[in-house]
Amino acid sequence: MTLLGSSIGVEDLVLLEPLEQESLLKNLQLRFENKEIYTYIGNVLVSVNPYQQLPIYGPEFIAKYQDSTFYELKPHIYALANVAYHSLRFRDRDQCILITGESGAGKTEASKLVMSYVAAVCGKGEQVNSVKEQLLQSNPVLEAFGNAKTIRNDNSSRFGKYMDIEFDFKGSPLGGVITNYLLEKSRVVKQLKGERNFHIFYQLLAGADAQLLKALKLERDTSGYAYLNQEVSRVDGMDDASNFKAVQSAMTVIGFSEEEILWVLEVTALVLKLGNVELSDEFQANGAPASGIRDGRGVQEIGEMIGLNSEELERALCSRTMKTAKEKVVTALNVIQAQYARDALAKNIYSRLFNWIVNRINESIKVGTGEKKKVMGVLDIYGFEILEDNSFEQFVINYCNEKLQQVFIELTLKEEQEEYKREGIPWKKVDYFDNGIICNLIEHNQRGILAMLDEECLRPGVVSDSTFLAKLNQLFSKNDYYESKVSQNTQRRYDHTMGLSCFRICHYAGKVTYNVNGFIDKNNDLLFRDLSEAMWKARHPLLRSLFPEGDPKQASLKRPPTAGAQFKSSVAVLMKNLYSKNPNYIRCIKPNEHQQRGRFSWELVATQARYLGLLENVRVRRAGYAFRQRYRSFLERYRLLSRSTWPRWNGGDREGVEKILGELNLLSEEVTFGKTKIFIKSPKTLFYLEEQRRCRIQQLATLIQKMYRGWRCRTHYQQMRKSQILISSWFRGNMQKKRYGKIKASVLLIQAFVRGWKARKDYRKYFRSGAALTLADFIYKSMAQKFLLGLKNNLPSTSVLDKKWPAAPYRCFNTADQELQRLFHHWRCKKFRDQLSPKQVEILREKLCASELFKGKKAAYPPSVPIPFRGDYIGLQGNPKLQKLTSKEDGPVLVAETVKKVNRGNGKTSSRILLLTKGHVILTDSKKSQAKTVIGLESVARVSVTSFKDGLFCLHQSEISSVGSKGDFLLVSEHVVELLTKMYRAVLETTQRRLPVTVTEQFSVRFKESDVTVKVIQGPRGDGNGKLSCKKKGSHNLEVTV
Repeated sequence: MTLLGSSIGVEDLVLLEPLEQESLLKNLQLRFENKEIYTYIGNVLVSVNPYQQLPIYGPEFIAKYQDSTFYELKPHIYALANVAYHSLRFRDRDQCILITGESGAGKTEASKLVMSYVAAVCGKGEQVNSVKEQLLQSNPVLEAFGNAKTIRNDNSSRFGKYMDIEFDFKGSPLGGVITNYLLEKSRVVKQLKGERNFHIFYQLLAGADAQLLKALKLERDTSGYAYLNQEVSRVDGMDDASNFKAVQSAMTVIGFSEEEILWVLEVTALVLKLGNVELSDEFQANGAPASGIRDGRGVQEIGEMIGLNSEELERALCSRTMKTAKEKVVTALNVIQAQYARDALAKNIYSRLFNWIVNRINESIKVGTGEKKKVMGVLDIYGFEILEDNSFEQFVINYCNEKLQQVFIELTLKEEQEEYKREGIPWKKVDYFDNGIICNLIEHNQRGILAMLDEECLRPGVVSDSTFLAKLNQLFSKNDYYESKVSQNTQRRYDHTMGLSCFRICHYAGKVTYNVNGFIDKNNDLLFRDLSEAMWKARHPLLRSLFPEGDPKQASLKRPPTAGAQFKSSVAVLMKNLYSKNPNYIRCIKPNEHQQRGRFSWELVATQARYLGLLENVRVRRAGYAFRQRYRSFLERYRLLSRSTWPRWNGGDREGVEKILGELNLLSEEVTFGKTKIFIKSPKTLFYLEEQRRCRIQQLATLIQKMYRGWRCRTHYQQMRKSQILISSWFRGNMQKKRYGKIKASVLLIQAFVRGWKARKDYRKYFRSGAALTLADFIYKSMAQKFLLGLKNNLPSTSVLDKKWPAAPYRCFNTADQELQRLFHHWRCKKFRDQLSPKQVEILREKLCASELFKGKKAAYPPSVPIPFRGDYIGLQGNPKLQKLTSKEDGPVLVAETVKKVNRGNGKTSSRILLLTKGHVILTDSKKSQAKTVIGLESVARVSVTSFKDGLFCLHQSEISSVGSKGDFLLVSEHVVELLTKMYRAVLETTQRRLPVTVTEQFSVRFKESDVTVKVIQGPRGDGNGKLSCKKKGSHNLEVTV
């Protein structure tokens, strides 16, 4: 039971306190805002349309509610459907489910949910599944032909529907019967602003293929049809094309043949084309007004499609034949009358087509007469309507709702009375509003409003809506539930809201003012006999069958029954059907006018609650006892409130309930014990029980938590204690094992030493003194001799580059082996040097110097190692001019090559010949062979060179030199490693000092009076071997790209 525990608001309004309109609406709003759209009033379900898909439907929820009782879970439409189905199957009681509410409240969806639930829980099997599929597929067909978009609802049912679903003794569906009520056929020819005609017209034009449209002589554009509202041709979220395919598929599943489907579509197209038949003014020979067809092509296409002569159809539309027993009179119709006749024909064709579709569906799903069956009826019918302008349609709709309210009150009180009788509780008469007097005011056979309307329609003479109203005023002026302008004037009351052509009825849901204009015409609902005969003459099989009265052989002068009389008889049959079944109610409510999710309009819901009589329903339900429950269920829920019944009760259910209530000291007038149920008078008593149960649950929960925490802590402690004992035992065992192993090893070692000592002591007398040392010395010398002889035989080659060396056979010779390897290498190096000439020695010394200066520092060094230093790269021996530039004191030229000198001013390079002697560095012009600059080696302070493969270097001058005023020299050489090596050795030999050679990418160069920072970067190639370029960066920076 979840009516009170952990629920949002009150789930059953019978338990609502205080019972007022405001508290009822607040409860509905609270639940709606929390997406709880279902609420109970006893066994009545109130459903508020959420205008969104909620995750509370589907197989999972069906299975949950199938296995639960009505109050066990949250209120749901599945719960009500489950109760109805179980009562049908297991108690053998016919059921009916009454779904009421205004347009847009969700009645159609509710009926679908009920049918889908029943289809899901009933039996399985090929035949059963076929029947279920036919029943379910009837919905899209009836929706297409009977539903339309209105201002209030995009998929509004414009007819009432009652479906009897018939089951066998096992609860499996056998078939069904559908009854339809009062189709709104006036919508066929006229719709209000913002509304559409019936869905099927738009589905046909949007979903039919080109071939079908051509056969039906239709165009896809909806703007070409007068009967279709041009303002609203599409509905958001509705795909007319796909829905048309679904309708065709559904008709096939139900059992329509392809020929029948085509017939239905042809008749539908006929209605559309009738609206395009334009009528024009004409005059007869005597000057009397007449009418004619403006464009005969439309009538001709209709005639071709239905197999009728177009002239005969035109004659039927534009004239009327009056037949008596003796003569026949033909009267021409003026334009207004002809338009009325055309529209009346269109409405009748569509209405009869809809009835034929319902009957055809019934033929497919009907059950054989010989089978015993149970019945569940589902009634989806219009709710109470109060509009700004209420006419004949609202009158009959509200009459139907009055009858349903009467059924509800009588059956509810009857059910209460029967339950009290079964339980042995005295029945007290309940005061309630009996709306039988209102029903009698409308439906009385001689003096009812419908009877007066029929009488006015049938009587000869001048008949109008005004004469009808006058008759009502004459008959009902003193009736308390009838008002009009005349009755108010008699009572000297003034009401400006009451028009002269209006009357008012005080319905159970409120007062409704009706405008009598149009009552007579709508009640007559006449179709001229000429049109019926013309339709019967058509060669179209379906259309011909819709107008059997057009057959001359069956022609009758008897007036057909009026619309009011037909509806009254249909309601009477419906009431008889409902009284024979056990009713289940679903009251649907629309939360707002704009179909917006989450929006709750207080005034709108209050109006609907009044129409539906929700407060009246609650009062009737609470007339006796507000709550009743079986002893077993009550005991299971509340046994924890008594120490006698908790935690175990071994007695009977009733004794246990009496024990609980006795200990709670409840007043005797609040509680009554029936045979199988406990009855509680006031909701306050139930709330008190729930509060006591909630407090007791908290106590028990605390107790359970305490016991659980204690058990968990004890279990945890015991597990930790066992674990500690186990770990300790394993640790001690492991320690003892290790200790025992050490003791055992020590004992064995001692034993070995002792045994060895004893053996040596016993055998020492057999050996000479010092024999061991002699033997050891002999063995060592033999090993050394063997080692040295083996080394002699395996010596490596005398090449200084051969690094091979035989390994020592014993580790004791490792040190001697390393020393011998070093001596051997020195010996062969000396032997190699002794073989070299002085020139070769000098070359090797230069290479050694280059290695010390540049190895691992400059990228140009590794490529220069295998290349011998030439010194002369310009052919100095063949150039006597250059030879004259050097003095005899300087000795021979060490290096002669072409270099590039970087200009101090702009960074550009110019070629120079560089001559290096033991005393000077001479720079000459490459063309004139004249000395430009002579630099003494003693004035060279240091040299800067990059780490790349380039040949850029800088000669830094000391400030005291003769050429120091010119500054440092920035040069580029292709043999920079050789040049700087020989310069280094020349400076060392001449000045006895080491020339500093700095490897860096950034150094400072002194040009005349200023210093310039030279920054060397690699070019795009990234190897430092590209073309050298210099770029000035201001006055003190030079960027060199190599």
